[in-house]
Amino acid sequence: MGNPTGFKLHKRELPKDRSAKDRIKDWNEFHGHTDEALLKDQGARCMDCGIPFCHTGKMVAGMATGCPINNLIPEWNDLVYRGQWKEALDRLHKTNNFPEFTGRVCPAPCEGSCVLGINEPAVTIKNIEVSIIDHGFAEGWVTAQPPIKRTGKKVAIVGSGPAGLAAAAQLNKAGHNVTVFERDDRIGGLLMYGIPNMKLDKTIVQRRVDLLTEEGIEFKTNTEIGKDITAKQLTNDFDAVILATGATVPRDLPAKGRELNGIHFAMEFLLKNTKSLMDSNLEDGNYISAKDKEVIVIGGGDTGTDCVGTSMRHGCKNVTQFEIMPQPPQERADDNPWPQWPKVYMMDYGQEEAAEYFGQDPRRYCMMTKEFVDDGKGNIKELHTVKIEWVKDENGRFSPKEIPGTDKIYKADLVLLAMGFLGPEAMIAKDLNLELDDRSNFKAEYHKYTTGIDGVFAAGDCRRGQSLIVWAINEGREAARECDRYLMGSSLLP
Repeated sequence: MGNPTGFKLHKRELPKDRSAKDRIKDWNEFHGHTDEALLKDQGARCMDCGIPFCHTGKMVAGMATGCPINNLIPEWNDLVYRGQWKEALDRLHKTNNFPEFTGRVCPAPCEGSCVLGINEPAVTIKNIEVSIIDHGFAEGWVTAQPPIKRTGKKVAIVGSGPAGLAAAAQLNKAGHNVTVFERDDRIGGLLMYGIPNMKLDKTIVQRRVDLLTEEGIEFKTNTEIGKDITAKQLTNDFDAVILATGATVPRDLPAKGRELNGIHFAMEFLLKNTKSLMDSNLEDGNYISAKDKEVIVIGGGDTGTDCVGTSMRHGCKNVTQFEIMPQPPQERADDNPWPQWPKVYMMDYGQEEAAEYFGQDPRRYCMMTKEFVDDGKGNIKELHTVKIEWVKDENGRFSPKEIPGTDKIYKADLVLLAMGFLGPEAMIAKDLNLELDDRSNFKAEYHKYTTGIDGVFAAGDCRRGQSLIVWAINEGREAARECDRYLMGSSLLP
């Protein structure tokens, strides 16, 4: 590193986000921006580790440790410190097709495994990453790079989320003719309709899609495989097929009263909101409104947070979020050592907004919903809940146990279920007679991605289960390499 003592001279400093009370008035991104002088200082904090863990991309204790796409983090940190922005952008694009996405919405497992983070706040890796790519676009350095020659091979990719787009970008780079099929009316999958605009502005997504189109990738929207085109037709018409459909079957809550009006899956709520926002600035009314409602969000994670943030922008009367797990500690527990992802208490943007507006963190921990109650007209009126504790059995496994006397009633006009996803939808698997794993995902080995059908590959959440965008990009890139090897006998793709 150019400044070997930078981590001693500079404290971790991030740009200030827009204030919570201001940003809930619109749907613009809430992220702040950093000037070049501050970014240089933050890059200098990267400490020339003997063995950097930030780019390792390993699974430790069931969580990502380091960057799953193996970003060359120390290299571009140093280049930013030196002011060599174009070189930093080149390094960033070597491993990441879409740093403008990950730099905005990735939870940054790289920072959780930063060596400096052992006893000081970690390097601001995520902010430096997004600053590099934003600077590159501002300077006009990010341009379409179509392949010099074509192989004549045709590849179909089902799904245009991060895994599908990454696979498409890589295979197109190798010279194959790539067609991406998307059942929604816009390209982007999770990036377009699963993540709200205030966290990832859709012009950012469309900008990259436009570049990929310029590079020669064909996109077909409003085309559902298994409905508009059979999966078998794809295998007949194309030399290879990559399934990147995501894990779109939501986990349900089969409690009494689940059928009542006003109870929705989180993704239905988020998708309709973003589509209406893009179609008409919400003027068409084709979305589920939280305005003036008592909102209950059941489930944590990014999806639950996005439901809270969206409800705040609608102008909800109140919002409460139930989490089944205990509240995390303020500092790492003994069984959560570095370089694991730190499971500590923190507030994401949605909780910050609710706390600023209503005076407290909206989350209630160790909560179990027992029953949804009818208002007499088929609508949700309230939830009956109970607190639980996690008890270890003789085999060392934890299970929830109700705590007597902790029953409570919560008013509710709108309930959003954000409890995760169970796997891909079954239509394509049935059509191709694909083998599934014990979690209902398409069965394909990691690093190989081959299914039981010749020439059919699976990557991303539909193969590994619900996961991070960086894992989807990792799998899309690797699946493209294996697909290229299948088509050509060898591959130069990373």
